[in-house]
Amino acid sequence: MNREDFKMLEDDIIYFDSGATTLKPKILSQATAEYYNHYSANAHRGDYDISLKVDTLFEKTRYLVSKWIHADSKEVAFTNNATDSLSKIVWGFFEDYLQEGDEILLTKSEHASNVLPWFELAKRKHLQVHYIPLDENLSVSLEAVKNAITKHTKVISLAHVTNVIGDVRPMKEITSYAHQLGILVVCDGAQSVPHRKVDVKDLDVDFLAFSAHKMLGPTGLGILYGKEKYLKQFRPLIVGGGMNSSFEFDGTVIYNEIPHFLEAGTPNIAAVIAFGRVLEYLEKIGIDKIEAYEKELKEYALDRLKEVPNLILYNEKSESGIVTFNIRDIFSQDLAIYLNKYHICVRAGNHCAKILKDDLGIKNTCRISFYFYNTKEEIDRFVEVLKNPNLKEEII
Repeated sequence: MNREDFKMLEDDIIYFDSGATTLKPKILSQATAEYYNHYSANAHRGDYDISLKVDTLFEKTRYLVSKWIHADSKEVAFTNNATDSLSKIVWGFFEDYLQEGDEILLTKSEHASNVLPWFELAKRKHLQVHYIPLDENLSVSLEAVKNAITKHTKVISLAHVTNVIGDVRPMKEITSYAHQLGILVVCDGAQSVPHRKVDVKDLDVDFLAFSAHKMLGPTGLGILYGKEKYLKQFRPLIVGGGMNSSFEFDGTVIYNEIPHFLEAGTPNIAAVIAFGRVLEYLEKIGIDKIEAYEKELKEYALDRLKEVPNLILYNEKSESGIVTFNIRDIFSQDLAIYLNKYHICVRAGNHCAKILKDDLGIKNTCRISFYFYNTKEEIDRFVEVLKNPNLKEEII
């Protein structure tokens, strides 16, 4: 689907690592070049035509992002990436919100970006980090969440879709139950927002984080969504130009309204503007069409992979376009290097989910992750390479 829009696909590669970062359409580099070559002014600082053009396009992207996740524009702030967004949520809001003895609920299949900030905060504030048990499919059920909650639970922080197992969490049901008990919910949307419809009003999550680069956009750009009432309680972690309306010699400071007071300094203007073009491109394709096609690819891949001798599947029942596997007695990185000889790009390792090994039973795996530019013919080629009768010998 739309393969002609991706120049890298002209280079004879099979790219199965979209969970790490997606390929970039030609319009991204075109939009970036247009900014740098024709109207490279700063944002929200000038009173001349090209600066006003920057302001208009910059805020247009904010509107397009808010439309994509069904939020209000003032609830969308630009950051460096999803990791940055999650850290700002933890330190900008929850450091003041949580008190000694409070409990944070995670799972062992979370990405490092949704674990390590909580670890650090727990040390500083003397909090407790506990884990929601995973079921036999390494998924999270509402019942497991209910059983894990205690009277001390104040926040649940979960990936909507995990990056190794690829399970889709019932975020709407989890959030509804949590809110009945006064518990806030943080959603890591890095693996969901690019691939399926995410409506923050419907899910009712309190915070959401995701990255542009996982949905055809530029690197170095993330999104932080927060409900207005909570963003207004944020303590800005970075202060300086662009996020204040005035300050005096005696220390009196008036900060800008949300979301601008969370965007100190010159932002990644080119990235923000180019991401707006990408979002318009994705809108034309349609998120429902993307999700349905990825599901079709996943089902086809699972059927074909069953032909591969000694292949171990870890997430056959997950709903996303992620397939995690190993070949018996072959180290995952060795297999990835072997596949690279055939120009097939896969991810190998622990995928930044380093405590999942406690439930998965193994530390390192191979992962393929699809996007709409992949094809069944690529899957066929991938499977044939894995079926090589001399596979072990070639790797050794």
